[in-house]
Order: sequence, then C-alpha cells, then structure tokens
Amino acid sequence: MINMTSLFDMIACSVCMGTGKDHLDSVAAGYAMLVMLLIIIPMLCSIIFFITRMARRETANLDPALRDS
Repeated sequence: MINMTSLFDMIACSVCMGTGKDHLDSVAAGYAMLVMLLIIIPMLCSIIFFITRMARRETANLDPALRDS
C-alpha cells in the first residue's frame, strides 16, 4: 500500500514541496509565477474593460430602427 505522504511527494512539483536542496529553484519558480500573474491579470482586465466599453458605446450610438428588440 502506498503511503499518502509518498504519493504527494511523487506528484508535487518543486514549488509545492519547497524543501531540500531544490528550495532555491522553488523560490525562483514561485517568483516566475508571480511575475506572470502580474503581467496577465492587468492585460486581461484591460481587454475586458475595452470590450465592455465598445459594447456600451455601440448600444448608445445605435439607431433605434436597427435594434433587435
């Protein structure tokens, strides 16, 4: 029977483990993930903002005769 601790040790990445001689690699990988999140989240928010802005402007300036409802 496999012990649960050993199962987690087999499938966990170095970021999740964070112990032993690979600890410096896990810190670097954690910072890399943080930097990627700091880049992706503002870009995604700005894309969503501009899409909603375009949709609101389109409905505000659309001729009432061309509306669906």
